Amino acid sequence: MNQGFTVPKFRLPGFVAAVGAKLPQWPHALALVAGLNLAVKMRLLPEDSLNTLEDRLFRVRVRDTGGEAAFTYRGGLFRPVFRPGREPDLAFAANLSAFLQLLNRQEDPDTLFFNRELEITGDTELGLVVKNMLDAVEWPSLPRLPLARR
Repeated sequence: MNQGFTVPKFRLPGFVAAVGAKLPQWPHALALVAGLNLAVKMRLLPEDSLNTLEDRLFRVRVRDTGGEAAFTYRGGLFRPVFRPGREPDLAFAANLSAFLQLLNRQEDPDTLFFNRELEITGDTELGLVVKNMLDAVEWPSLPRLPLARR
């Protein structure tokens, strides 16, 4: 997916997380679930691995934005969980730049984890399934937009 753009390592100012944590969190879950379901629809995620996620609770926390999303996978779809009644089976926490670097395939989860930039807690076996599933994704190439001429 990396098409020449490098995501720099950065950390948003502390007040962003303080404000972000006070805002409603449901939009984060809806946006994340929409993206994951699009990946399912595009068949980017291995179906056999998806079955392993059935009824598991996940949480993604973006530390420096104060954003958090909880979701589950059930009946072939990712679904938001607005009020989780228990601890997640698997949780990820990192700053925004680390998540963007993962998405851009600029850094791998192992490197970020061992550099203490990505925190993974919960079921170790499930974490390995998710990591391998994400590593197996072949992101489609997006067409480059022509630059506007002046």
